[in-house]
Amino acid sequence: MWGLHIIRQEIFISHYVLTTLECPPMGLETLKIDDFQLHASTTKRYGLGAHRGRLNIQAGLYEDDLYDGAWCAGRDDPLQWFEVDARRLTKFTGVITQGRSSLWSSDWVTSYKVMVSNDSHTWVTLKNGTEDLIFRANREKEIPVRNIFPAPVVARYIRVNPRSWFNSGSICMRVEILGCPMPGDGRNEVITTDDLDFRHHGYKEMRQLMKVVNEMCPNITRIYNIGKSHSGLKLYAIEISDNPGEHEVGEPEFRYTAGSHGNEVLGRELLLLLMQFMCLEYLSGNQRIRHLVEETRIHLLPSVNPDGYEKAFEVGSELSGWSLGRWSNDGIDIHHNFPDLNSILWEAEAKKWIPRKMFNHHVPIPEWYQSKNASVAVETRALIAWMEKMPFALGGNLQGGELVVTFPYDKTRSQGVTREQTPTPDDHVFRWLAFSYASTHRLMTDANRRVCHTEDFAKEDGTINGASWHTAAGSMNDFSYLHTNCFELSMYVGCDKFPHESELPEEWENNRESLLVFMEQVHRGIKGVVRDLQGRGIPNAIISVEGISHDIRTAADGDYWRLLNPGEYRITARAEGYSLSSKKCEVGYEMGATRCDFTIGRTNLSRIKEIMEKFNKQPIRLPIRQPQARRSRERRLGT
Repeated sequence: MWGLHIIRQEIFISHYVLTTLECPPMGLETLKIDDFQLHASTTKRYGLGAHRGRLNIQAGLYEDDLYDGAWCAGRDDPLQWFEVDARRLTKFTGVITQGRSSLWSSDWVTSYKVMVSNDSHTWVTLKNGTEDLIFRANREKEIPVRNIFPAPVVARYIRVNPRSWFNSGSICMRVEILGCPMPGDGRNEVITTDDLDFRHHGYKEMRQLMKVVNEMCPNITRIYNIGKSHSGLKLYAIEISDNPGEHEVGEPEFRYTAGSHGNEVLGRELLLLLMQFMCLEYLSGNQRIRHLVEETRIHLLPSVNPDGYEKAFEVGSELSGWSLGRWSNDGIDIHHNFPDLNSILWEAEAKKWIPRKMFNHHVPIPEWYQSKNASVAVETRALIAWMEKMPFALGGNLQGGELVVTFPYDKTRSQGVTREQTPTPDDHVFRWLAFSYASTHRLMTDANRRVCHTEDFAKEDGTINGASWHTAAGSMNDFSYLHTNCFELSMYVGCDKFPHESELPEEWENNRESLLVFMEQVHRGIKGVVRDLQGRGIPNAIISVEGISHDIRTAADGDYWRLLNPGEYRITARAEGYSLSSKKCEVGYEMGATRCDFTIGRTNLSRIKEIMEKFNKQPIRLPIRQPQARRSRERRLGT
């Protein structure tokens, strides 16, 4: 029950009893609250305006007038305020604050008052009896601090009024408001019709959910693990296929991974929702899902870094900040912990070693990286072993904190350059793959949406070459492309790395179609089997596309999948000891890879070597050659 109290003649504030549940975030961080709903008493400059006062917003490396990391008041005095217009009657239950995101400044608020209003003219300060409530705020600029009100209050507007601040800094804040819309006073909300488990799952809950999905769909799912984390937690994956546990000749393999940064949890939950959705839709006879399951071997690995996730999960979605749980237990960024094969390939190209001394694909891992003393996370080693074992053709890793899809290369080719377009030989294919996800996401390509932090990716169709955003050596994407057959991209699926549980249904709606469309792209291009004259598949045969200086190889059964955009291509198949074979193959616009098989025969030289090895014989040497050679030497010596 809640009672009505007349505070002043012009305004009525409603109080719930203390047993009322805490409300979720209103959405300053997730951008559900628009810029025009945020106001401030004064502003230091535009880049530090009220629209930048959002929890966890990040400043650019070089601070400027557009994208700074907080709201900062134009004056440092107790008359300043930061205001949110909820645009409807809302039950406010608390405030979360941070200081300014900055490499160069130290600014945060140490205490504040809270005021509410129904008309933005008459304001009432929250009180503790007859005294104004003073809330303790931040002690440094990054760790969020949450204050829950003694009793919830109902109003339309809410203000945070700083009372004290770091003595060597200024009044600067990043804010989130906890609030629930009042019934009957709402606006259009995104509602999902999917009956799924929309909540955050700790390690045990994640494992249990995967088990439930497996029990519901035992004929199309299999749970396995690829290794263990630093603390010993198993890295669980689920396979979805009509023949789980088997690689079927001619069927491509696809993977989604998530949670390499443990605090970027939205991807983890999206994969848990995806496995539920695919199981339920398969059982209900959804033809699109059935076709995907029957024609593809799908692997979902929802938590690459479960140790990091548990750290963030323990603190909670609003208080984990920007980086708690990002790294592995031994302090390693797993996503950028792979060997830098770019430098090895580019050096070989500069020395003109390709293809004479080195291939343009399947670049080997350097010996130093494989030593026990190398700074390589156990999670990274597990991923590499998995990537080498499974013949993946396409993969996506789900990240958080932005709305964009990035594609290789992630490392700039020019040394010392931090941002530079660095395309792969398959740039056109990667751009299409990235666009297939971004264009079907509800927000990524929306030109009217607000930027998450500092970059307006919507004007680039929601995609970007990784190196042109920021250079990063040893990324999972570059490694996958250069060491295996798999084309790998990164999907940054939301501005909020760790959205509140109440946001999950909307985030699922934002990403569901994209997740499915991107999986379907594994069937774009050509596929086939390379066989010998006896019809046996030839493993490790090289498949080359004329005009594209990046080859792939056949899997253990001789089958291959080569992602390509529509067009006509000359394809060559070769293998050690076999004659090469070339043919033209055409890729159409309709979904479904074009069949392009090869039959190649042994070369005469390889057959002779094979026969000799079989009978343990050495090559025949003519007896006359040795005396002739000796007589030649004797004549030169004059004997």
